Amino acid sequence: MQLGVNVPNFGPGTDPGVLREWAQVVEGLGFDLLMVSDHVSVTPDVAVRYPAPFYEPFTTLSWLAGITNRVRLGTTVFVLPYRHPLLVARMATNLHQLSGGRLVLGVGVGWARQEFEALGVPFTTRGRLTDENLVALRKAWREEAGEYTAPIPVWVGGNSEAGIRRAIRFGDAWHPLRGTLPWMRSVVTSHSLPGFAPRIALRLTTAPIDDTERLAGTGTLEQILDDLDQLHRLGADTVVLDPYHGDPEDTRRPHAAWQALTAVAAHWRTAT
Repeated sequence: MQLGVNVPNFGPGTDPGVLREWAQVVEGLGFDLLMVSDHVSVTPDVAVRYPAPFYEPFTTLSWLAGITNRVRLGTTVFVLPYRHPLLVARMATNLHQLSGGRLVLGVGVGWARQEFEALGVPFTTRGRLTDENLVALRKAWREEAGEYTAPIPVWVGGNSEAGIRRAIRFGDAWHPLRGTLPWMRSVVTSHSLPGFAPRIALRLTTAPIDDTERLAGTGTLEQILDDLDQLHRLGADTVVLDPYHGDPEDTRRPHAAWQALTAVAAHWRTAT
């Protein structure tokens, strides 16, 4: 099982220098995948949790592709209804080519109603638009199959039943975001998924968290490593660790996240 990291590409502490440091940490620690998030317009509902500056994901990943050598690069998640699917197909294809086949395209329907309004995209039909865009994306790639050497994996995000169905129908993997282990186990064991690549929280504590609603990836190092082992046993191909917990000021203090990632990387390699 591979491990990835969701890197904050937003917030008051994020700039090109910090993004470079993040890339060096993620690749230097031996992680397999570096992912970033997506927003186009930092409307008030977005800014509460993901304030400016917000670095556009494909631009950011293209730049990071040039300063990394091995780590895969991806989106968690790219809001598919925001852009024309032929534009997405072209951008993804070019990034895949320029990075040497390292792109993972995580997609989702989006949630920020004000951002949809700012972009002139109907919020209430975002699920249908996502389905239609996934069909168009696949069609465009089939028609351009000779232009790149390897297919681009598509991970479909969404914790709802509609999101799970969308992943089964259109995706290469279901990509749930920040769930509990019992809930993910129930979905994996009750559905025929094309693949399983969860993004989980990463919050390292000194004392165990004794809570039935504990998010996977939170707690002591022993709890986190056990979560990873159980996800591996459930068939996860990749698990993405998300050290951001909603406080934009944390982007000014990335060293705490880097320390947690260092501990997990060292002990996971030893355990496996």
